[in-house]
Amino acid sequence: MEPSSTSAIVEALTRAIVEHRLQPGTKLAEQKLADHFGVSRTLVRQALFQMAQNRLVTLEPARGAFVSTPSVEEARQVFAVRRMLETEMTRGFVRTCTPARLKALRAHVAREKAAVGSDDPNSRAELLGDFHVRMAELMGNEVLAQMLGDLISRCALITLMYQSASAATHSHQEHADIVAALAARDEDRAVLLMQAHLEHVEASLTFDRKRPVSDLAVALAH
Repeated sequence: MEPSSTSAIVEALTRAIVEHRLQPGTKLAEQKLADHFGVSRTLVRQALFQMAQNRLVTLEPARGAFVSTPSVEEARQVFAVRRMLETEMTRGFVRTCTPARLKALRAHVAREKAAVGSDDPNSRAELLGDFHVRMAELMGNEVLAQMLGDLISRCALITLMYQSASAATHSHQEHADIVAALAARDEDRAVLLMQAHLEHVEASLTFDRKRPVSDLAVALAH
């Protein structure tokens, strides 16, 4: 890690959240993080402030920084925003679809399938979320890709807190179905499949779960 950069700290913490290694409510002690990354507490503080801007971290006066714990209402709002953005993104992808973009998206879905088949929960979670960001990237819309990346990071917290343990994930197959509709240039079907996919993920959430806990050192030892 470059000692002068906070970006590596932000990336490592965000990845630990997205891969469900850092649990909602985990205290992010500045000194522990500074020791772990071999940097000053000032750089750690800057990284935590940056993550707080993206709502992944909550800064509490006199208590410190914690991995955010999204409320039920916030969870519903995040999915509502994703449906708005991704409906139009799907329409745009169909209208600007090229063989190269489809090939890249199919390659991503193939990696998802391999991760699901290997029962690797970390890779699976990362790839399933990245599918949506990848669509935006392939369209050449970096602003949308960044916005979706931020939303999907928040969704990782939401699913970790609220997703039912017994709910089987059908996300990979739904992604494959979306790609098939994109390849057929069937805009209406692609949009309906994307909307249904996001609704299925939200419907799998159980909002009466107890908040999970985690240990910072264990989460970052990955």
